[in-house]
Amino acid sequence: MTAGDSPAARLAGPVGAVFTSSTVLAATLLSPTFSWTESALSDLGVAADPLVALLFNGGLVGGAALGLAYALALRPHSSPLAVGYALSLLAMALVGVFPAGTEPHFPAAIAFFLLATATVTLDGWRRRASPTGRVSLMLAAGHVAGWILWSYGIRPGDGFALPELGGVVMFGAWLLALAPPSQSWWRRDRR
Repeated sequence: MTAGDSPAARLAGPVGAVFTSSTVLAATLLSPTFSWTESALSDLGVAADPLVALLFNGGLVGGAALGLAYALALRPHSSPLAVGYALSLLAMALVGVFPAGTEPHFPAAIAFFLLATATVTLDGWRRRASPTGRVSLMLAAGHVAGWILWSYGIRPGDGFALPELGGVVMFGAWLLALAPPSQSWWRRDRR
């Protein structure tokens, strides 16, 4: 058994995604100033309440650390896919290390959303003949469409949180249900 075949490696991505999503959601619920239509998710990282900032920033860094081993599970399916995933997590961690208002924050946030979308698109394109590949492509297209609509002013407010949420949902759904290691995990559970 290689490291990529281990149940721990196959679960690392989904566990990291659930951890990160849970801490970010908790931060949104605890923040008295956060608005899905007027805020960016990164506003949570500089919230006046230190618990909110810790949940957001720590959740990004911790989720990246928890999820990194998933790259080993992706590697037998595609080395470029594994690299794209690992770089996505690095960018996500950097968003937490460099909160909003610091110079590296914006490039890290852009890198995360671009890399996550590219990773899901790459996997979808590789497996476009399968239903999971096509759903991956649709998720990536939906995320891009959300940003396009937002940029054309078709939005309920000026905040970035809703199109950012689209990226979180895209990446999380891919990790939990569509990525090749997740597929093998679900198939094992059905036996």
